[in-house]
Amino acid sequence: MDLVVFIPFDCLTSSNPDLSRMMTMTINTAKIENILQNFVTGTSEVQGAALVSPDGLPLASSLPNEMDEERVSAMSAAMLSLGERIGSELSRGFLDRIYVEGDRGYGILTNCGEYAVLLVLASKAAKQGVLLLEIKRVIPELKAALDPIRKISGAYDTQSQIAE
Repeated sequence: MDLVVFIPFDCLTSSNPDLSRMMTMTINTAKIENILQNFVTGTSEVQGAALVSPDGLPLASSLPNEMDEERVSAMSAAMLSLGERIGSELSRGFLDRIYVEGDRGYGILTNCGEYAVLLVLASKAAKQGVLLLEIKRVIPELKAALDPIRKISGAYDTQSQIAE
């Protein structure tokens, strides 16, 4: 199954804040869900994962049944927005990862290129070093699945728009 996503150009470049100009991309959600499912089942103590657009739209997920994909995606976008603001205000540079630790586990939101962020949910028993290493391993695989974007007729060419 393919998912068509419209992304405002301000998600791609701050030099072009015109929100009326959009880019269209088609995502092979079955391939990405397969990657996420393999990551969740193959990584010790990982309970779920979701790939989310910067706007908080769910792109693909492998979450526990009791979790609402849309709610998780919206909260991920809120975390991302707040993290970016904090990083900017504290002069910490480009945001790479947001790490939330609770008494029942971890939530790690990691940059996954221009179009998405990866949320990983892990139990308290997860070994943090191994978990971060596994996240670093799966990110290139997810980026590659997002990369071969097929343009839809009438969509803007991202390279020429970014160059403007």
